[in-house]
Amino acid sequence: MRLVNRAAAACGLACLPLAWATAAVPAVPAAAPACSKPVYLSFDTGHMGVAPLVADVLKRQGVKATFFLANERTQTGGSSLDDTWAPWWRERAAEGHAFGSHTWDHGSWQADLPGGALRVKPSQGPQAGQVQVLSAADYCAELDRPAARFKAMTGQAMSAIFRAPGGKTSPALLKAAGACGYTHVGWPPAGFLGDELPSDPFPNAALLKKALRDIRAGDVLVAHLGIWSRRDAWAPAVLEPLITGLKARGLCFATLREHPQYRAAATTAR
Repeated sequence: MRLVNRAAAACGLACLPLAWATAAVPAVPAAAPACSKPVYLSFDTGHMGVAPLVADVLKRQGVKATFFLANERTQTGGSSLDDTWAPWWRERAAEGHAFGSHTWDHGSWQADLPGGALRVKPSQGPQAGQVQVLSAADYCAELDRPAARFKAMTGQAMSAIFRAPGGKTSPALLKAAGACGYTHVGWPPAGFLGDELPSDPFPNAALLKKALRDIRAGDVLVAHLGIWSRRDAWAPAVLEPLITGLKARGLCFATLREHPQYRAAATTAR
């Protein structure tokens, strides 16, 4: 499957420190019916404003998703992985969703540097907006922090999968992550659901119509638990009609534990 970064997908819309465990990730609590034409819905963290709604829709529709966790600023002044949100994550873990790392401070890749170092720019944390230079070991630590926090909150292990902020990767970044046991998960053009695009040129109705037209079996779909820059929130208007519309087309939903390319990593614990 051809994967693209977030910028490329948007354009399409417009025109070691820590060793990893090898134990299995906890199994889905209840066996689900066979899914012959799956799509793989995933959510990155954000300001968490729509997180309760997302959870309600997934539960009502019987859909399991994959969540990628970073410690992002929330609308209530805390962060997405703080104690306020720990019960929410515990509930999702108990429901059988899958979980991966999105780095701790949501640092977007900018350049590969000599010696395997990476230039990144975090959007969260004490150095938000400042360029950082991370060694390969530093980058692994950024991936491991959400995994450790998730286990502390839920008692479950996170999967050995990650999504780089913005979907931006490089040879050095993938090598660094692979050396500490992580596999990157991107998405195809149709899987970019557009919830972080500006509302005026990309209204919710148009995003829904495009998704229902273009998504095919096997696609990884990406959305967020809240986007600061979008005026008209995507999830309240689009998420449930998207799920019901894809089901009506004969598609079904699975986590990345069932994805043929990512199954091994998504069933390996961090």
